[in-house]
This record gives sequence, structure tokens and C-alpha cells, in this order.
Amino acid sequence: MDDQPAPRRNRSKKTVIRASEIGAYVYCRRAWWFKRVAGFNPQGREEAFASGTAAHARHGRLVQRSQWQRKAALLLMLAGLILLLIVAVLLLRV
Repeated sequence: MDDQPAPRRNRSKKTVIRASEIGAYVYCRRAWWFKRVAGFNPQGREEAFASGTAAHARHGRLVQRSQWQRKAALLLMLAGLILLLIVAVLLLRV
């Protein structure tokens, strides 16, 4: 028996997606689409690529900030409701 793997046959009919492509898709599905489907090649366009990376970073910070603000607003609303209940109970006791 031969322990060597069988030679690769023409598998061009099957689409192969590598692990690195999954990572690229998770990071930015639009960028993955541009490269994989539209055939966009960022070679020679490093400045535009860097600009897009910076835009993604800014957007990520904006999303994080808005999530923090939403949590703070919910906590403040809860504190206001608790204070309103305390005042209502105190006024009804009088």
C-alpha cells in the first residue's frame, strides 16, 4: 500500500472558502464581498484601504459609545422610577 495521499483532482466546480476568508467576512462582510465576489484587488490602493480601516475603527468606537450611553440612560431611568415610587409612598403616608 502507498501511504501517500491521492493526487488532487480538478475540484474547480466546488467553491472553497478558507478560514482566513471567514475571518475577513466576520470582520467586514462588505470588504469580503468586494474581494471575493466583485474581484476588487486592493493592491496599489493602500491609501484608500487605510482610510477604510480608519473609518471602521471610528464606527466601532461610535457603536461602543452609543451602547454605553444606552446603558447609562436605562440606569438613570430606573433610578428615577425608584425615586418616584419613594416619593409616592411618602406622600401617601401623610
